[in-house]
Amino acid sequence: MESRLRIVQAMEEIVPEGSSQPSQWRLRAARHSPEPFDSEKLPPILVSEIRRFLRVANELERESPRAAYLCRFHAFEKIHTMDQNSSGRGVRQLKTSLLQRLERDEEVTKLLRLQKSDARELEYLYLKKKSENALEIAFVLMEVLKAVSFTDGHEQFLPAGGDIKEKSESYSPYNILPFDSGDSQNAIMLLPEIEASISAIRNVRGLPSIENSCETGLPLDLLYWLQNLFGFQTGSVSNQREHLVLLLANMHVRQNPKPALATKLDDRAVDELMGKLFRNYRNWCKFLGRKCNFWLPSVKQEIQQHKILYIALYLLIWGEASNLRLMPECLCYIFHHMAYELYGVLSSAVSLNTGKKVVPAYGGQNESFLRNVVTPIYKVIYEEAQKNKNGVSDHSKWRNYDDLNEFFWSTNCFKLGWPLRLENDFFCTSFSSKQISTSKESPNETCEWKWLGKTNFVEVRSFWHLFRSFDRLWTFLLLALQMMTIMAWHELETPLELFDPEVFDGIMSIFVTNAILRFLQVVIDISLMWGARQNMEFSQRLRYLIKFLVALIWAITLPVSYATSQGSSVCSTMQFQSDAGNFCISLYLIFVLIYLISNFIGVALFFVPAVTHYIETSSWLACSIISWWTQSHLYVGRGMQEAQVSLLKYTIFWVILLSCKLLFSYHFQIKPLIEPTKHIMKVSINTYDWHEFFPEVQNNAGAILAVWAPILLVYVMDTQIWYSIFCAIFGGVCGIVRHLGEIRTAGMVRSRFYSFPSMFNGSFVAHPSQKKKGSIFKDILKNKVCKSTEAERDELPKFAHVWNQIIANFRSEDLISNREMDMMIMPLSSKFGGTSARWPLFLLAMKFSSAVNMARDYVGKHEKLSRKIKKDKYMFYAIKECYDTLKNVFNFLVVGDLDKRVLRALFDDIETSIRNSSTPIDFKLAELPVLIEKVIKMFENNQTRLDALIISFQGFLEFIINDMMVEGGRILDIIDSSYGQERGGDVSLMQHVSHMFKSDSRGFIVPFSQSDEGTRNSVLRFPLPDKGPLKDQQIKRLFLMLTVKEAALDIPANLEVRRRISFFATSLFMDMPPAPKVRNMLSLSIMTPYFLEEVKFSEDELRLSQDGGASILYYMQKIYPDEWKNLLERFNYNITDDDTRCWASFRGQTLSRTVRGMMYYRKALKLQAFLDICSNQDIAKGCIAIERDKNQKNSQNSLAAKLDALIDMKFTYIISCQMFGLQKAAGDSHAQDIIDLMSRYPSLRVAYIEEKEEIVDGKPHKVYSSVLIKAVNNLDQEVYRIKLPGPPIIGEGKPENQNHAIIFTRGEALQAIDMNQDNNFEEAYKMRNLLQEFIRHSGQPHPTILGLREHIFTGSISSLAGFMSYQETSFVTIGQRFLANPLRVRFHYGHPDLFDRIFHITQGGISKASKTINLSEGVFSGFNSILRQGHVTYHEYMQVGKGRDVGLNQISKFEAKLANGNGEQTLSRDIYRLGHRFDFFRLLSFYFTTVGYYFNNLISVFVVYVFLYGRLYLVLSGVERALIIDARLQHIKSLETVLATQSFLQLGLLTGLPMVMELGLEKGFLSAMSNFILMQLQLAASFFTFSLGTKAHHFGRTILHGGAKYRPTGCKFVVFHAGFTENYQLYSRSHFVKGIELIFLLSVYNLFSMSYESSIAHMMITYSTWFMAINWLFVPFLFNPSGFAWRMIVEDWADWNKWMNNVGGIGVQPEKCWESWWNTENAHLRHSGLCSRIIEILLCLRFFIYQYGLVYHLDISQKNKNIVVYMLSWFVILAVFLLVKIVGEGSRRLSTNYHLIYRFLKLLIFLSVLAGIFTMLCVCRLSVMDLVICCLAFLPTGWGLLSVAQTLRPKIEEYGVWEPVKVVAQAYDYGMGGLLFIPIAVLAWMPLISTIQTRVLFNQAFTRQLQIHPILYGKNRNR
Repeated sequence: MESRLRIVQAMEEIVPEGSSQPSQWRLRAARHSPEPFDSEKLPPILVSEIRRFLRVANELERESPRAAYLCRFHAFEKIHTMDQNSSGRGVRQLKTSLLQRLERDEEVTKLLRLQKSDARELEYLYLKKKSENALEIAFVLMEVLKAVSFTDGHEQFLPAGGDIKEKSESYSPYNILPFDSGDSQNAIMLLPEIEASISAIRNVRGLPSIENSCETGLPLDLLYWLQNLFGFQTGSVSNQREHLVLLLANMHVRQNPKPALATKLDDRAVDELMGKLFRNYRNWCKFLGRKCNFWLPSVKQEIQQHKILYIALYLLIWGEASNLRLMPECLCYIFHHMAYELYGVLSSAVSLNTGKKVVPAYGGQNESFLRNVVTPIYKVIYEEAQKNKNGVSDHSKWRNYDDLNEFFWSTNCFKLGWPLRLENDFFCTSFSSKQISTSKESPNETCEWKWLGKTNFVEVRSFWHLFRSFDRLWTFLLLALQMMTIMAWHELETPLELFDPEVFDGIMSIFVTNAILRFLQVVIDISLMWGARQNMEFSQRLRYLIKFLVALIWAITLPVSYATSQGSSVCSTMQFQSDAGNFCISLYLIFVLIYLISNFIGVALFFVPAVTHYIETSSWLACSIISWWTQSHLYVGRGMQEAQVSLLKYTIFWVILLSCKLLFSYHFQIKPLIEPTKHIMKVSINTYDWHEFFPEVQNNAGAILAVWAPILLVYVMDTQIWYSIFCAIFGGVCGIVRHLGEIRTAGMVRSRFYSFPSMFNGSFVAHPSQKKKGSIFKDILKNKVCKSTEAERDELPKFAHVWNQIIANFRSEDLISNREMDMMIMPLSSKFGGTSARWPLFLLAMKFSSAVNMARDYVGKHEKLSRKIKKDKYMFYAIKECYDTLKNVFNFLVVGDLDKRVLRALFDDIETSIRNSSTPIDFKLAELPVLIEKVIKMFENNQTRLDALIISFQGFLEFIINDMMVEGGRILDIIDSSYGQERGGDVSLMQHVSHMFKSDSRGFIVPFSQSDEGTRNSVLRFPLPDKGPLKDQQIKRLFLMLTVKEAALDIPANLEVRRRISFFATSLFMDMPPAPKVRNMLSLSIMTPYFLEEVKFSEDELRLSQDGGASILYYMQKIYPDEWKNLLERFNYNITDDDTRCWASFRGQTLSRTVRGMMYYRKALKLQAFLDICSNQDIAKGCIAIERDKNQKNSQNSLAAKLDALIDMKFTYIISCQMFGLQKAAGDSHAQDIIDLMSRYPSLRVAYIEEKEEIVDGKPHKVYSSVLIKAVNNLDQEVYRIKLPGPPIIGEGKPENQNHAIIFTRGEALQAIDMNQDNNFEEAYKMRNLLQEFIRHSGQPHPTILGLREHIFTGSISSLAGFMSYQETSFVTIGQRFLANPLRVRFHYGHPDLFDRIFHITQGGISKASKTINLSEGVFSGFNSILRQGHVTYHEYMQVGKGRDVGLNQISKFEAKLANGNGEQTLSRDIYRLGHRFDFFRLLSFYFTTVGYYFNNLISVFVVYVFLYGRLYLVLSGVERALIIDARLQHIKSLETVLATQSFLQLGLLTGLPMVMELGLEKGFLSAMSNFILMQLQLAASFFTFSLGTKAHHFGRTILHGGAKYRPTGCKFVVFHAGFTENYQLYSRSHFVKGIELIFLLSVYNLFSMSYESSIAHMMITYSTWFMAINWLFVPFLFNPSGFAWRMIVEDWADWNKWMNNVGGIGVQPEKCWESWWNTENAHLRHSGLCSRIIEILLCLRFFIYQYGLVYHLDISQKNKNIVVYMLSWFVILAVFLLVKIVGEGSRRLSTNYHLIYRFLKLLIFLSVLAGIFTMLCVCRLSVMDLVICCLAFLPTGWGLLSVAQTLRPKIEEYGVWEPVKVVAQAYDYGMGGLLFIPIAVLAWMPLISTIQTRVLFNQAFTRQLQIHPILYGKNRNR
């Protein structure tokens, strides 16, 4: 009462009293038009308490404005009570707006009140809503009524609302299963398997009672009992209750043989779930030597109950664990202790300490588990993640998820105790040790608390990780190189010469090298693991020590013994004589044999993987000792061996590949280099062209290094090229074997269509007794040889029904027109005779016209004509259907007995002639075309007028009787017999025919309804029915068959439809598991992470122009003109804005498109479930007709309800909209678009993270929750709410977003679809088969990840999009096919992959989330799966659409992200462990398909630099001239091979070969070659060269300095122009600087080189380098839309100058000014480690070689080689720096107040510089060429100094010289920008360049006759 008065007073203070008269209020009441108050845009803190009142008010607005007012007033009361000071964010604004609305409505609504008082008004509405069963509204009204009644003193009106409250709460929102909604008759609750599962979890008999358990109206079950025991959250319990029931139900229904009682849960289902769920827990206990805490009772009836309790306990722990879900062994630890407590409670054990019954350590209070167990561990994760400093901090400074989880791999984890000892070092997150209290009771007892550090691994930034992780690969390559070098040096001719003593001794030195490399590996391993030493067990430390000592001993013993054996002339007493000479066994050989013992054992075990697997997984002591020595004692990485057959397959592959690679390297790289090397070593060089610091170096070591270095680098790298070649060949063969490309074209679809039903029946129709398919060879034999030539009758209806659904989806997607749909469907009908399903018209139409022409021109016997027609099945079907249809239609039209007898006689004559094979004799077939024309005219224009129809029909009969039939007498006799009774005499044929089809005696035509009444005069049924099979199917189909001829070959016209049909047809012939019934299939969940991307294009986005170009709608109308036309046709040219928005959104990379595609799964499953239970007759009727027959359309027993219930049990779709809560609170339109999506698809669910503030102790406190919502009445409704221990996004955003939502997923399989993906109905239809892959692998490990191929749907946007599409397609098809089998190293590379959900939720989730190191989060799930004995397969019979970036900048950001991710992967523990646990050949596959690919890209770029700097050294030092003159070395073949090999990688041929092979398989090799040639004409080589630079730059920088981060690409659909400034920011350091450096190198080399006789030869040998340099500089502008348009050039220049001159500062974005960008671009150097900085400085020293070498070639130096010349050159650098410093100081001090003096100072400096140059020209013999050389010398030096200064920035800033450095840096960027801009402006000035560029960039658009210029330059209606 008092609070209400305070509210009124508050309103009076805010809203002034009005002076309006009652009449004015009545007038306002009469004009009152209710408007809803925004109930959705609320502060998060008020949502749960206030929103329901505001929503009810909006709903009651029109029915009772006064009740709506009272609901809003009550909401205001509650808001004021909750936050009186309006301190919450957004509360004050809500109060103000709500008060304004209340003031406006207060008096008006009183006049509109239906009852005498507010209480009576509310009571009336309350009773009404109660009677309507709207209990939620009734409950809200009751609460408002209670407040109003107490305030006004009308308690008598207050109803007994307890029952309403109870009922309204029982009708709480639910997700899938309405446990608490009182809806026990819901269709899904009536499923026997659901009933069995619910009955099992509600079996609480025998469970001990729990004290202090809260009483609710909910039915007691096992999860509720656990909630009261351990204190789980109510929302989490409800969520996991549904989760558990669905898991048990799905496993129960699949049991075979079926249980005797379907409603009793089968024990086998419980055991199956328990085995899967606790597989990791059991392994963990076994690894740590602990016994599993599963204690089962001896009473059989209670065993199942206890098992379900353990399962439920784990699911409840997992469901509430938040970020701890990413630490699976941590969950095992928690479960281990809580399961023990559960056993204590179940067994009523008594505590020895207290003497009371055992109770859980943390009790069962609300949120006890979250508060006491999850939160302490979460705080450790959170605090450690904060030390990452957003990716800036070094990985070794903080513990990531893996470090914290691996703490539980050691028995030390049990020191944490239970309850958790928070004083344990595990909870310490500070680097410094400190004293803490060990207990609350004894605060004086303290202990030292120290940071544990890293666990088992340290991620240190170093390139040594590549050697450390793949040491066996590098050892093999180096030893092979050593052997080949020795063989080439000795010029071996035959293999027998290997046993020559000298050669053999040389080759034996490889073991010395091996020992040194192994010692190096051990040293690197120990040094990089040093940071994790504190957490190592003693056994691991001992292992590292022993390995170090053993490696050290061998590294000393073998070299010493080898040197001794070489120096000694006395051999051992054991000697052998051979043709090759004397062979002695020395001490060195004995040591080698001992050294190789472990290798011999390893080779033997390699060929018996089962033994190795046993040794690694066994707990036997001997096996443990062997495993301890060979590998670290870790929980993961054990038992990863493949089966024998798989091992042999990839071993043979790599043996062949390595043999080819080594042969090539020997003959084309090593051997040709030996002879030049010997010559170089013999040349004596006495004079140099510069000051030589080491003139006494023997054998010209510098020259040899310059020659050999690029060859050695290419030798290391070219295995990647060989892999690409072999992958293309073998992958293509695998594709052929798997039937890939079986149906490639529309013509092949037509020719093979007759076989589709039988293939469809074999794969997609669930049969009662299914047999597994045999081998691929048997399938080929069955499909190719033994398949039936005609589909069985019972196969057609199901295939036809599915086919028609596919075509209908094409139409709903506007891919085909109405006419095309009519041509492509297969009619299903049981009326009018004929077959139950008919072939589509696009197969028959052309065949029918061909048959008519064939018959017209045919001369001969009937049998031959019949054979020719029957030879073509479609032609025979077309003729037969046309005849049957005409017969049916005529029989339908004709009613009179005479007419029926005439027609019957006519058709009898035709059929008799066919049976007697006398058709050419009895009929004049030449007249067939005329007859067809008459039939066409009959149905074309005569369906509206009866007289015209009669005349046409009479003409038809006259023609066929008179002109076609040789003897038509029998027909005339029938007419005569009737007509002669009325009139005698002879009559003409026309008179006979005209007597037919006359009107009745009254002159009227008999209407359609009277057509069957008795015997009447001859009439036709008229008018024809508007609907039904006659009109819709037969007549329309007949008309199309007769009229459509050659045009049928172009159906379907849409290329996308052709592609989809071809692939679907191809998949019918591929090996896939047979389909189970939907009821027996595995259940599936889809999850899509969403952040802030586009949901659905808004109207403004569609209509407004994009960056001055065309609007999105205009663009799409031009890109998809046929689909836009189909849309207009579908809506009869009356489309709404929402239709337009959907149409455009379904063609962009939007969430709407993804959701529509994924919901096709549900649609397909529902169709499959319908086909499973229906007969062919039911299929023809359809679901709606069946329900109409049974009168069950709207009941829970209806077929549709049962199908929906079954699909709900099998399929769920969750969108993880991380920011939905904030978007909705802010009124973002994206939130409403998401709600619209849920309304459109009722089964769609959205999970989001809610962040709200709560006032605790007077201070705001943020509370985070995971919330699941669904849509009800176009509003979001909360289903589950689970409180979190803190913000869940503390690592990488996407995996954390997935992790928070994964608890709401269901089922046994999970597909984590990205939001730039799409799906098709026909592909979704295969999901049931695909899921069977999880269980069909008999004798092999069950797969844990199923890989799928992807189709890139953005390939037609531009040439760049096409390049990315082809590149991506080759990777996701032939690449992944070969990775999966035979190489067995496919991981998780695509978001369509399906996860074994139960496996992954118990093994750490579907991705890793540690900040920065897990940037490429997806691939780590594959790594984790393999390391935990998972298995990954790949299947190509199903594909999912995917959008890719279409602009160069987007593509570059995406590739930079991948390169950054692979750089971080290189440092990760997963790569290290896989590299050490794989066998050698699987290691090779792993390396060259993951980080090795990027490292080899880096090497290929590094080769160019090494080659050019090596040549620069030879040229500038004068060594090259000496070699040419003295040794006559001009052409070194190996160097040419090096450049050719590097070009292979540079020009994109590495991806080109697999791409051509894959295109050849799927489209034909002619098409593949034409596409490849077209790509080259579109400058694909330039794109791939540019892409090479992107990968190399970002991969190298990430390993060296870090700085990896997620780079949003935007997924833009419209191609737009990127400004020069944007391009410069993006590519300056990655491409432009390097391109200019290459230009400098090539220029200097060209000026001073004498290697080749002509400059042409020089250009030929370095063409690839010139090509690379030019492309790195100009590709961003070449592939930039309108990049050479003069208008754009002018705008870009203005923007560039503005950007360069803007002043930077705090808060200024890099896009706004040069200074901010420069600081951001070099930020990685400020956070880099010491070693990385040293390496960076050493790399910068290369720029000083220009100055050092070139100053000695100046004319002014007068050939003086003294070091003083070089030292004097530095005075020029110093002078420039001083001038910059003077100008800078002058600008700072004089430019403002003494501007004239400042300008005079600059003039003076300029004149002084000119005077100095002029003086040197005149006095010191300075030439013009010297000025050019000085530029080439000093500009690189200046850049090198800048680079060093940036690396040492903190030190330089201390000395106050940073400002001049910044000025010089800005000058360099200005200069580079100007150099780039000049040629672009010149080209833009030329008129044809822009046109040519547009043609190259948008060739596909021109091919489709699309006008691209209006799109680029912005023609839309808003301009």
